[in-house]
Amino acid sequence: MTVQQDENDFLHLNQNLMSILRIITLLLLTAIPLVAQTLPPRPFGPTPKPQQLVWHKLEYYAFVHFNMNTFTGNEWGTGKEDPSMFNPANLDCDQWARVFKEAGMKGIIITAKHHDGFCLWPSKYTEHSVKSSVWKNGDGDVIRDLSEACRRHGLKLGIYVSPWDRHEPSYGDSPRYNEHFKNQLRELLTNYGEVFEVWFDGACGEGPNGKRQVYDWPGFVGVVRECQPNAVIFSDGGPDVRWVGNEDGFANPTNWSLLRRDEVYPGYPNYQELTSGHSDGTHWVPAECDVSIRPNWYYRSTDDDKVKSPRELLELYFKSAGRNGSLLLNVPPDRRGLIHERDIESLQGFRKLRDEAFARDLARGATVVASCVRGAAPRYQASHVVDGDEESYWATDDSVTTASLVISFEHDTAFNCLLLQEAIQLGQRVESFTIEIAKGDKWERVAAGTTIGYKRILTFPKVQSNRIRVTILRSRACPVISTVSVFNTPELS
Repeated sequence: MTVQQDENDFLHLNQNLMSILRIITLLLLTAIPLVAQTLPPRPFGPTPKPQQLVWHKLEYYAFVHFNMNTFTGNEWGTGKEDPSMFNPANLDCDQWARVFKEAGMKGIIITAKHHDGFCLWPSKYTEHSVKSSVWKNGDGDVIRDLSEACRRHGLKLGIYVSPWDRHEPSYGDSPRYNEHFKNQLRELLTNYGEVFEVWFDGACGEGPNGKRQVYDWPGFVGVVRECQPNAVIFSDGGPDVRWVGNEDGFANPTNWSLLRRDEVYPGYPNYQELTSGHSDGTHWVPAECDVSIRPNWYYRSTDDDKVKSPRELLELYFKSAGRNGSLLLNVPPDRRGLIHERDIESLQGFRKLRDEAFARDLARGATVVASCVRGAAPRYQASHVVDGDEESYWATDDSVTTASLVISFEHDTAFNCLLLQEAIQLGQRVESFTIEIAKGDKWERVAAGTTIGYKRILTFPKVQSNRIRVTILRSRACPVISTVSVFNTPELS
């Protein structure tokens, strides 16, 4: 082989390589727009932390006001009560957990220490606790009993602890009391297993001549983060979950999971704002709707005939969990240490109504057509809203913030309830929407709403049609809808 032949072969090889490189480059350049179109939507605004996402899915859990006030008949104690008064002779936390589990609840938050300072656990930092009571000869521990019952029944444990302490002598000496409170927090958060929520009450009724205590809120939050990193923290302003601004168990129909968190604090005077959140909020701080099944927070025998009915509880569920909040329902044990029979009856009736209401999702597997699908990609197709998977979702292109979904049934179908969910891991986006049904060749509006968030439930008089149109009228970024469910609810008929 000559030198000239070697050079020719080398040139041919280079030309072939260059041709291959040009083809690869062309393919890559052609694919770039397609890849860009089908990238997931970018998160918009504040988004939830992992523990907040877990919290959203709980939706409905128990508040248990049980403490010294159960035996005195007070709502706020004085701190001067004799510990021997605390004596729930038949205390059975297993009964509590069983009742709440059967009611469909996911967890229990217990008043470990209320404003009178009496501790339901044998705290080594005070004598004002169960260790000084006659119950179990001073050897009892309600928090221990409840934590074990929760584990047996698959429920999550939450801890309510009041910063206001009317018994503790160091209260008012801010540095001393703050250390005392942190020590008690560590006891509660290190000795009883995993805690899903820590509930800080902002109440304080010391009055103009009362003790002045400056709470170390950053320090309190730091203890929770250190001891229970997966727990959410509740107070008027969070930092993770906010009070809904009333004790009647409802959020406003417009309810943002957003809050200008740095402006809000325990005892916040403009608490009415919390019922809707802040549309321009800087942080994700969703609303928890607390309410008692009885007129009072603590058990009183005079309230036995005033327990909320199953129908009233269902209405509360629609106005709390159905408005992008959670329902924290207080069910106070009686002086025996048991959930009262009247309460059990109502909880069971509520469970039955709820099961009947959501027994069959009429939209599951229905045909869905969207006005726009992100990049025309199967990953964001309209059918994801009826596949029963909260992790999948329909999305539009970034430039499209007004869009619609049409759900079609094989035959005319009767319904009176519609449920919507956003893929909130990407932020809360929708500002307004409508629901319409097909009447011949026209559309008739049956309901409308503003925010959606984790879950929005709308009820309306029963209608019948073979097509439903959900139209997103305004969205802050491209809508990302994970669920559209349709129900024919017997109780609402």
